[in-house]
Amino acid sequence: MRFRRVRDTGMGIPENDLPRVFDPFFTTKINGLGLGLAMTKRVVEEHGGKVDITSTAGKGSKVIITLPVLSE
Repeated sequence: MRFRRVRDTGMGIPENDLPRVFDPFFTTKINGLGLGLAMTKRVVEEHGGKVDITSTAGKGSKVIITLPVLSE
């Protein structure tokens, strides 16, 4: 398995919103549909991978995408 980690130091995700971030149409934004993370998770899982997200409100978030490595 190979993984890619993305971190930010933004405002983070409130603890009560974290379980819903992959739900289609869930958003806290004024603009947008709330489909980005739902679609990302679906595509990654369809390729045998996994998406994990952790966040601390006021400190930022970390997303780890893990995908299998195919041998030739």
